[in-house]
Amino acid sequence: MYLIMGTIRTTGIQVDLRQAEKIRKYLSENNILRTDLKISKDASSIYFPVKEISKELDSYTTIEREFEKRETKPKSYKEIVAIPDNLRHELPTSYNIIGNIILVKLPESLLKYQKEVGESLLKTNKNIKTVCLTQPVSGEFRIRDIKVIAGENRTKTTHKEYGLTFNVDVKKTYFSPTLATERKRVATLVKQDETIVDMFAGVAPFSIMIAKYANPKIVYAIDKNEYAVKFAKQNIKNNNVLDKIEVIHADAKEIYRILNQKNAKVDRVIMNLPFSAHSFFTNALGIIGNNGVIHYYDIRKEEKIHERINKLKKTAKESRATLKNLNVRKIKTYAPREFYIGLDITVRKNTPM
Repeated sequence: MYLIMGTIRTTGIQVDLRQAEKIRKYLSENNILRTDLKISKDASSIYFPVKEISKELDSYTTIEREFEKRETKPKSYKEIVAIPDNLRHELPTSYNIIGNIILVKLPESLLKYQKEVGESLLKTNKNIKTVCLTQPVSGEFRIRDIKVIAGENRTKTTHKEYGLTFNVDVKKTYFSPTLATERKRVATLVKQDETIVDMFAGVAPFSIMIAKYANPKIVYAIDKNEYAVKFAKQNIKNNNVLDKIEVIHADAKEIYRILNQKNAKVDRVIMNLPFSAHSFFTNALGIIGNNGVIHYYDIRKEEKIHERINKLKKTAKESRATLKNLNVRKIKTYAPREFYIGLDITVRKNTPM
């Protein structure tokens, strides 16, 4: 056996074209067909590269022929990344894809190999143009510390989900692709002509999903980050929901004053601000109507979830309200024994004595 210009000369069998599919199936089922080489044919015959000539194949013509090699693509970037073998187990098993950008977190032990990891991810994800090293979301604008480690030097992209498109700058705005199913789920819960407040709207994926797939009266999309507000306005226009969403550039703590000026009666509030949403819960309670619903999101360790729920109940009691239906949904794992959780909370306002 020897190699010639991307071909290998090896043993095969010659089969009449009329018997091709029958023989191919037999060879595959019996693990005789070589899958690393391409089957070839001419006007009258087909040629199968085989691992061996079994007795069942004696009636067919045995040939020596050059077969083209199949291009074998690695199943994972881990198979091709050039790092010491003793560190390979520390490679991340998952990463976020936003549009054509990959965001990957690396442990400190792999930071010196960030370029190698980035190039491997680029090679094994055909639609990806850029790979970014990212740190956890932080700060009041929920943005990431981003560094391009492979591909095109850019952080803007367009992400698609459920027929919608979102323009995002992963360095200046927050966006979570893993919440697509959750956004669609919330949209299915919205009733006709509801007034909705998206307290930390970002580039407006929740607001747009609701406006597109439900029939609200109005969605107020609020965010403090001027870049997020800019992208939210673009996305609302691009998805043709200008008549359903009003973007407000403001701190969510000002929401009562803003909505009071609009004489708005709120049916549903979305609080997607993990780690910090609890500090705005009083503000949400101040605007929600009786029997309104708050979609509350947080990131908590397993043993701390019940503690957070008790604090929310205490905050509600101080605001003369009672919380109902506080069933915890673990949406995704954030870290070992730490979860991104969601609660659909019905708020009943207590009337004064």
